[in-house]
Amino acid sequence: MKQKYYLALTTEEWRLMIESLNNLRNRLISAGRYTDAVDEVLVKVANAKTKKFKITEWRT
Repeated sequence: MKQKYYLALTTEEWRLMIESLNNLRNRLISAGRYTDAVDEVLVKVANAKTKKFKITEWRT
């Protein structure tokens, strides 16, 4: 069974994730290693749907 994971990211966090994955991909290319796994994750993150939701704070 395939598991799904959901991340709640701000625009800044999303941008940093794309940038970090791209830097990792560039380092792998420079080292002459395969980038297939990083490419798949990069495409999934870049094409991910966005959903707006509210976060409420509970105080006890």
